[in-house]
Amino acid sequence: HSPRLREKIIMSLFTVLCQCFNIDVKNPRIFTGPEDALFGFSVLQHEANGEKSMLVGAPWDGPPNNRKGDVYKCIVGEERNSNCSKVNLGETALRNVSKNLRNSHLGMTLTPDSPDGFLACAPLWSQECGTSMFSTGICASVSDDLEPRETISPTAQRCSTYMDIVIVLDGSNSIYPWYEVQNFLSNILSKFHISSDQMQVGILQYGEVAVHEWSLKDYQTTQDVVEAAKNISRQEGRETRTAYAIHMACTEAFSADRGAREGATKVMIVVTDGESHDGEELPDALEECEKRNITRYAIAVLGHYIRRQQDPETFISEIKYIASDPDEKFFFNVTDEAALNDIVDALGDRIFTLEGTLGYNESSFHMEMSQIGFSTHTLDDGILFGMVGAYDWDGGVLKEGTNGRIVPPREAFESEFPLELKNHAAYLGYTVSSVTVGDWRRLYVAGAPRFKHKGKVILFELSDDGDVNIVQALNGDQIGSYYGSEVCGLDIDQDGITDVLLVAAPMYLGLGNKEAGRVYIYTVFVSNGTLKSEEKSQDARFGYALAAAPDLNHDGFTDLLVGAPLEDEHRGAIYVYHGDGIYVNHNYKQRIAGSSISSSLQYFGRSLSVRLDLDGDGLIDLAVGAQGSAVLLSSRSIVQINVSLSFKPHSINVIQKTCQRGGRESACLDATACFTAVSRSPGSHSNSFGSYGHLWDKVQIGDITLFTFPVSQVSVSFQCVFLHRQKPYVIRSPRRRLAVEVQLQNRLENAYNTSLTLHYSRNLHFSSLSIRVEKHSVLTHAMPHTLTNIYLR
Repeated sequence: HSPRLREKIIMSLFTVLCQCFNIDVKNPRIFTGPEDALFGFSVLQHEANGEKSMLVGAPWDGPPNNRKGDVYKCIVGEERNSNCSKVNLGETALRNVSKNLRNSHLGMTLTPDSPDGFLACAPLWSQECGTSMFSTGICASVSDDLEPRETISPTAQRCSTYMDIVIVLDGSNSIYPWYEVQNFLSNILSKFHISSDQMQVGILQYGEVAVHEWSLKDYQTTQDVVEAAKNISRQEGRETRTAYAIHMACTEAFSADRGAREGATKVMIVVTDGESHDGEELPDALEECEKRNITRYAIAVLGHYIRRQQDPETFISEIKYIASDPDEKFFFNVTDEAALNDIVDALGDRIFTLEGTLGYNESSFHMEMSQIGFSTHTLDDGILFGMVGAYDWDGGVLKEGTNGRIVPPREAFESEFPLELKNHAAYLGYTVSSVTVGDWRRLYVAGAPRFKHKGKVILFELSDDGDVNIVQALNGDQIGSYYGSEVCGLDIDQDGITDVLLVAAPMYLGLGNKEAGRVYIYTVFVSNGTLKSEEKSQDARFGYALAAAPDLNHDGFTDLLVGAPLEDEHRGAIYVYHGDGIYVNHNYKQRIAGSSISSSLQYFGRSLSVRLDLDGDGLIDLAVGAQGSAVLLSSRSIVQINVSLSFKPHSINVIQKTCQRGGRESACLDATACFTAVSRSPGSHSNSFGSYGHLWDKVQIGDITLFTFPVSQVSVSFQCVFLHRQKPYVIRSPRRRLAVEVQLQNRLENAYNTSLTLHYSRNLHFSSLSIRVEKHSVLTHAMPHTLTNIYLR
């Protein structure tokens, strides 16, 4: 009887036309930071000691000439849009690792650690080796209290310049002029990179006796060593006891007491201008050097012989005997003391390449540019790292676990990454993950988005010995799509077995050659189509970020989030996909545009974190990174409303009139609508509406928070609806005029510049068009119908 009741019944019938979702976009929490620091590049939900916060990576934090990077902490409290504070993690976690933290870009990766804490990585952290910088990368393991626990840099190696060098210098009377020797020392020492983790230098001067001018441990900077060399005075002496000095250098100068380091390359440089007076003792002295693996450079200064016009052949033979083999590498001779400076560059170059030279077509880099921390994946027994820059950027993986460090050799992946393609920069390890298959085996997953320019993903087993068994390889199908730059395994039914593997190709070209992006679905690792996103032709980079969401809609299945940071002219968007059984729905349930959150957001969806309840309502929340911002979106509880209708009487007798309506007798009945609400959400949520005294008093239709949207938005730009008649042809009546009637209705969808296209056969001609707008409507607030009559002849 009640018109309001009738309206409610009608409204309930239309719920089948809606998709439901529960991510609140009306009340976001937006945290801002320095945009030029790339604040928002990574996000991680965090909780410690009852305090809930978001950790936000800002890998470009710092002045333009030193982007060290850092992590910001944004507390989630009562104030919705509070400020964030810098953690200064780089200063505390990495300060003892290296004096050089320039442009390390800490915060590019934030990953939960097991069992607590997190990893913050700086993949561009570099080792300084001589004049070279090697980006080996580094990660800091940080406790929940933001206290650094340890640093992890598994590919950092000792520099080839990790050397202990002792110069054995002839100071007898025949060396002249002495200042030329001092100039030589200053020039060659200025080329050495003196520090505790690179080169150390000591000098022993001899004539009739030998003295330590200084020891290896005495000076730790190049400047100090050069200044000390300027103050060395000549010892003088009538004899040149070279064998005695060499023996003393090998046994004393290279001793631990004088600063020799375990593992350092030992180098001796002998500079003399005449034959030794104890030449018979040279074999024993050199044997001591061989026992200690001391490499010897020998320099013959011929000035004394040339000035006296003597034959230096015997002298040169002795100096060659002192030098290590081969002579062409370790022996030098100069015409006089001044000419010592002519060999400074050559001597320095030979010392710096002492660790070995490259053969033809050999790799110039192995682990030196591995960029550890570019991608990480937490395991129950360790951490899996991608080494995207290893082996000349062909890439690789490394596991740091409870059983030690496992570094598979390059050849371990040769079946899928042939060595003949080793210089093509496949970027294996650009992303890493793991899945669990039906027999409870763990397979590791690694993406190589540049392999053959189309990309590849491999699933493999890795033993503690470093043996690799590649179980399956998945290949991209479009050049430049960056297939394999992101992967995500989903255990949808939460039984411990991975049901779906998703592989992103965010640069996949769609309509109009736009970087729309694509995400491939593999069920039991067999291709099962792709996820559907906005069909509009635009740059989107759909799949730039992927994240498993632990059951957002409380149906017992794991859900999925996908970031598309370039959508809507770089404003960005994220998509929510629901799991169902052991599958993931191809159609998204909710699209959240960055512009719907804030008009100032850019690159919304570049990073995702979905694992904690931060606002305290017992429901999982979403953390989304953007350019200079991080957004926290709350999920809302799910209420299932069951509606039942009962009628009295159960049947209507149309002959028997029981009431009057509008002055006319009518057959009436009583209808009872019963609404039952049950909460599907965990936490402190009531399973009923509670007690409401005026449930039927009014229907509220206003600006309330919407959690439904129309199934079809056919009016979005460049989207068309094709209407097909039931019969393939029309038989024209005797009348020569044919009328076609088209009815259009707008259901509150966005529409701009809508057009209607009618196709007809060539034997007909367009005659006229008439438009009639009907002002009555079935649903309140719906747009009026438009009737269009098109006449053809």
